Amino acid sequence: DLSEQISTAGKEASGTGNMKFMMNGALTIGTLDGANVEMRTEAGAENFFLFGLTVDEVERIKRAGYHPSDYVDADADLATVLDLIASGAFSHGDTEVFRPVVDNLRHADPFLVLADYESYIACQDRVSVAWQDIPAWTRMSIRNTARSGKFSSDRAIAEYCDDIWGVGPVTV
Repeated sequence: DLSEQISTAGKEASGTGNMKFMMNGALTIGTLDGANVEMRTEAGAENFFLFGLTVDEVERIKRAGYHPSDYVDADADLATVLDLIASGAFSHGDTEVFRPVVDNLRHADPFLVLADYESYIACQDRVSVAWQDIPAWTRMSIRNTARSGKFSSDRAIAEYCDDIWGVGPVTV
């Protein structure tokens, strides 16, 4: 029902897998990255749950010097989440198993996960509200499928033949 494409804008990590979800009626929660940009254009912004930084915002934050701890300090809920993960609550009390993940988020966070966190949570709230309205969710799902034709393999292969490989059809 919902495809989560949560890559950092500009990293091109969301690819064709999410298009398959779209073709099968799943709605997408995602950033403006990779295939999500095209999918949102085709499906319509009203049928896509957008969150996160833009490419320009990612670049600006990195140029200014990204400090993930600033986001933790500014958001008590985020700090609580990281503390809960570090406490061993999700690893049978083992406080070491997720330490590298928590330490990376708190001190490096190369994908700006913490910078996108607040926007992601707010977007998940919008998803929850939409999910409760079954007729509206169904309409959005049908629109996604109906508007996914651009992503068919027939179109992609024809485009590759014309634009990349420079070959034409062969009669068999």
